[in-house]
Amino acid sequence: MVALSWRLSLISLVVMPPAIYLTRKVARMRRAITTQQQRELANLNVTIEEGLSINGVQLAKTMGTGPSLVERFTASSARLIDLELRSQLAGRWRMASLSIIFAAIPAIIYLAAGLPVTAGAVTIGTLIAFTTLQNSLFRPVTGLLSTSVSVISSLALFARIFEYLDLPVEVGDPAHPVAIAPAQVTGHVRLEDVTFAYPGADRAALTGIDLDVPAGTTLALVGETGSGKTTLASLVARLFDPSSGAVRIDGIDIRDMRLADLAAIVGVVSQETYLLHATVRENLRYAGPDATDAEIEGAARSAQIHDLIAGLPDGYDTMVGSRGHRFSGGEKQRLAIARTLLRDPRVLVLDEATSALDTETERAVQKAFDNLTRGRTTITIAHRLSTVRSADQIVVLDHGRVVEAGTHLSLIASEGRYTDLAA
Repeated sequence: MVALSWRLSLISLVVMPPAIYLTRKVARMRRAITTQQQRELANLNVTIEEGLSINGVQLAKTMGTGPSLVERFTASSARLIDLELRSQLAGRWRMASLSIIFAAIPAIIYLAAGLPVTAGAVTIGTLIAFTTLQNSLFRPVTGLLSTSVSVISSLALFARIFEYLDLPVEVGDPAHPVAIAPAQVTGHVRLEDVTFAYPGADRAALTGIDLDVPAGTTLALVGETGSGKTTLASLVARLFDPSSGAVRIDGIDIRDMRLADLAAIVGVVSQETYLLHATVRENLRYAGPDATDAEIEGAARSAQIHDLIAGLPDGYDTMVGSRGHRFSGGEKQRLAIARTLLRDPRVLVLDEATSALDTETERAVQKAFDNLTRGRTTITIAHRLSTVRSADQIVVLDHGRVVEAGTHLSLIASEGRYTDLAA
C-alpha cells in the first residue's frame, strides 16, 4: 500500500489509533462486568452448596429457612442474568461503529483520489489494487481487535485463580529435607520454647511451651475451651509452623522433614470427621492405597467398627454418602480412627477422638486404644478427664501456657487447676 501511494496509506491508517482506543475501552468495560459476574456466580454457588448439601438441607428444614433460601437463589440468579445481558451488550455500538468506519474507508479513499489535489496522481488500476490490499489488511485487523476484547475481558475469569496461585506457601517442603525413614522413627516428641500466634490475633495462642514426650508414652492435654490444646496438636502435625521455638521428633525439627515423611509419622484423628463420598473400603484405603483387604478389616476391628460394616447390605463396598451422612457421629468417628490406624503412625494425635461416642462404645474404643498405643507415642486431647486418667503425663493448659503437669494422682493431690477441672 505504501509502495502504491503513501498518502492514501496515511489516510487508511489514520483510523487505527481511535480503533485501538475504542477496543481497549470496550475490553475494560467487559472485564469489569465479567468480574462482577464471577463474584455473583460464586455467591450463587455458595447458596446452592449451603442449601442443597446434606447439612444445609437439614438446617433449612429444622430452622424453616427454605423460603428465604429460594428468595436468595432467585435474587442471585436475576442479578446473574442481568450481568450476562450487560456483558453481551457492552460496547456493541462502539464495535459496530468501528465496522462502519472500516467499511467506509474505501469510499473515503475513492473520494480522496478524486479530489483536485490528488487528481491524476493515482491511476484507476492503482486505486483498485490499493483498496483490494486495504480490505486484505482490515479483515485480520478487525479480527485481532475483537480477539483482544475477548482476551482482556476473559482475564477476569482467571483473577480468582491467580489470587490463589499467588498466595505464599505457609507450610511447604524444606529446600534441603533431612533424609529419614518413617518406619525407623521411635516417636520421641519434643517441644522447645514453642510460641505461636494466629495471623492478626491480638495475643499468642501458645506461649513458651516446653514439653518432652518420650517415645511410646502418652501425653494428655486438658484445659478449658480456647486454652490452646488443639493448636498445640496442630503444631505437632505441622498444620502450622510455630512463631518461635521448634517441634522435634527424634531430635529432628519437623520443618526439616518432607511433608510426606511427616504425614507417615504423625497420624491425626480430629473431632470433626470428614468422609469422602465413596465406599467404606475406599475411605479407609485413602490412608493406605496399597493396603490389603485383610489390613483394612484389621484396622476396622481395632476401631470397633468391623461388625457394623460387615452387617451392612454391601459390607465394605457400602457408599458412605456425602460427608458420611449414612452413619451416626460415633460411627463416622470410628471410621476415621480406623483410617488413621491403617497408616500405623509412630505418633498418634487424638483431638477429642471419642467425643461423639456413647459411654459403652467409648469404653470399647478406649480399650482398643490401650492396646494400640503400646509402643506408640500418643498425644490425647480430651475434655472428659475419665479418658486420660491412665496417661503417662497430663498437661493442663490455660490461655496458651502450661500451668500444671504430672500424673492424674499427683495432680489431684496438688489440688490445683486440674482438680478444678475434675470436679
